[in-house]
Amino acid sequence: MNTSRREFLGLSLGAAALAGCTGPKAFWGSGCAAPMQGFACAPLKEIRVGVVGVGMRGWRAVRRLSMLPNVKVTAMCDLFADRLAKEQAWLKENNRPPAAEYVGPEAYKALCDSDGVDVVYNCTPWQVHVEIGLYALRAGKHSLIEVPAAMTVDDCWELVETAEKTKLHCMQLENCCYGEEELLAISLCRHNVLGTLTHAECAYIHDRRQGIFNDEYPDHWRMKWNIDHAGNQYPTHGLVPACQCLDVNRGDRMDYLVSMDSLGGAYEEYAKEVFAEATKDAWKRDVKFKMANMNNTLVRTAKGRTILIQHDVATARPYSRIDLVSGTKGIFYGFPMRIHAETEGMPKAQHHTQFDPEMTERLRKEYEHPLWKTANKIAAEVGGHGGMDYIMDLRWAYCMQQGMPLDMDVYDLATTCSICELSEKSVGRRSAPVDVPDFTRGGWEHATPLGLVDVDLEKMGFSRDRIVSGAAEMKI
Repeated sequence: MNTSRREFLGLSLGAAALAGCTGPKAFWGSGCAAPMQGFACAPLKEIRVGVVGVGMRGWRAVRRLSMLPNVKVTAMCDLFADRLAKEQAWLKENNRPPAAEYVGPEAYKALCDSDGVDVVYNCTPWQVHVEIGLYALRAGKHSLIEVPAAMTVDDCWELVETAEKTKLHCMQLENCCYGEEELLAISLCRHNVLGTLTHAECAYIHDRRQGIFNDEYPDHWRMKWNIDHAGNQYPTHGLVPACQCLDVNRGDRMDYLVSMDSLGGAYEEYAKEVFAEATKDAWKRDVKFKMANMNNTLVRTAKGRTILIQHDVATARPYSRIDLVSGTKGIFYGFPMRIHAETEGMPKAQHHTQFDPEMTERLRKEYEHPLWKTANKIAAEVGGHGGMDYIMDLRWAYCMQQGMPLDMDVYDLATTCSICELSEKSVGRRSAPVDVPDFTRGGWEHATPLGLVDVDLEKMGFSRDRIVSGAAEMKI
């Protein structure tokens, strides 16, 4: 039987407890079970960011970050020099100072070691997220990592332990927490409009066949991952917002999961049709994938709530993250947005009740999240997945500038990313239950749930009617 490093430590901890030791707090020697919960760094009035990877997502990050007051992109790193040249040209055209350049497979180390960087913004492929994230932390830099930030449970634990040791932020860049639907859902939950929460459903349903088979991903890295892995390998877009609604790691925690894959074949059918006459890419016609067309992973929490997580990147379906949160008094449902609630002045649910568009619109306006109200017009001007990317960057930058805790910590990163390996394990064991580690080591029982957060734009340096970033101005 193969035993992971974490499983071995868990067995050792159990033996220590039987021998008379006092449990996890004594074992970890931190004085508290989850020292990074509620952690805040000293205020960073000016944040210097080094962006690692300026390809698909990274170039957009360079430009978004450069539009935040008192945030500067001071360094960039990539495998390809032409990508860096393109972003240097954009910085020059928009009156931003040039960033230090680093080129090559290990050039990120020089960026992380630089005295001119406070935050490392990691936009690389999944396979190198952890090694870069860990190096950044050990170099004394806050580490922000694109999704999924880690693909194995052991890597999740290593990020947790390193963040705790270095006392630095390690946050997953989950932009979907800052979309209008997701922010509205958490607002409804915090105002108790849905009653006692019992269930959530979330997903990443996104037809990625064309992207998987073309040259969108260098060296076909995403295709290779889907060839080699089953289960849910991209869980966080829908899952992290659902966890925030259900107070996962902040009053509740994931206990165990079961996972089941459907029949596959969509990738193979697509390749046989698209590359039927191809010569250069003829090899793609014969590729076989472990990735199913649909994965269903069902999580049960310590308090008995359930979370259904779906993953489908192979079939001809419209995009959806589902965004369903259900309680004893109502339900929020996304894609498209629908709300039903037994609130004051609204009728009790009856058999065959349908969603009422007027109720949805009324509740949407009444419970608009304060952060969305503050920032949505600015975000619409800058763009990025409907503005959610910019609001995400706006919020973490505001927190760091003010010396406040971030909305997502390293335990949230680890818990949601652990689904990648754990779902694949369950699939391989005929959907047998698999325990989800408690990365907070008991800290979830006392942590404060995420509130209705906001930003003060004037404190950040925005004027009332303009985005101001250095010498550049953009009307809103």
